[in-house]
Amino acid sequence: MDKKQQNRILKTALLAAKEGGRVAQKYFRRLKSVDIKEGAGLVSEADRESEATIQRIVHKKFPKHDFLGEETGLTESKYNEAGLWVVDPLDGTTNYVHGFPFFCVSIGFECHGQTEVAVVWAPLLKYLFTAVRGGGAFWNGKPIKVSSTEKIEDSLLATGFSYQRNQVLEDELVKFKLFSEKSRGLRRAGSAALDMCMVAAGIFDGFWERELAPWDTAAGSLIVREAGGLVTNFEGGDFHYSMKSVVAGNPIITKEILSLI
Repeated sequence: MDKKQQNRILKTALLAAKEGGRVAQKYFRRLKSVDIKEGAGLVSEADRESEATIQRIVHKKFPKHDFLGEETGLTESKYNEAGLWVVDPLDGTTNYVHGFPFFCVSIGFECHGQTEVAVVWAPLLKYLFTAVRGGGAFWNGKPIKVSSTEKIEDSLLATGFSYQRNQVLEDELVKFKLFSEKSRGLRRAGSAALDMCMVAAGIFDGFWERELAPWDTAAGSLIVREAGGLVTNFEGGDFHYSMKSVVAGNPIITKEILSLI
């Protein structure tokens, strides 16, 4: 895509993210309905309404594009035009339900197999992260870069726990202990998209998580890369948001995490 096309997508993604965030703010600490999705955590009326709002905005501007949302799945356009929006309308729903403000709207756009545009908006924190492929990464309009930390003992790391607790929790706890001992600190804040943005901003030096979905990482992975970071799967291969495991950080710390995983 050329810059003009990227900017058109970015403009719509920004509008959609802000409107989705407005829905989240409307329901924050006022929820009436919270359900449990089998193996996938909580879902509320805020998640559903935010996604419907985002999808309506996207399809008004780009009716020929496909849309992949956490709550509605894949909506394919009959026009077969290249373009896929990958959306988490409320990443960090458990945080949201309990009144913890670490949650966000995450929107990634892919064309011909490459993620071209990313927007992550945390409405209560007023944090806006954006990136376009080849154009750098930004936090509230200012350029950001991953950290320059070289030693894992000097690092602040982040991770997440899978909802597949019966299958992987014991291994995750072993790794949590290992990295807690190796690093300066380890955080588990509950929003993969925002965790990756914190990596891009140089706050976290590295992040890893398993059993993720495309909407968790589509935007964050581009933002980390455009901030000079490295993003892989647990095997160290090039990362695509369709993969379930992710390691992200500055290049040195990412390799350290991989060696310990």
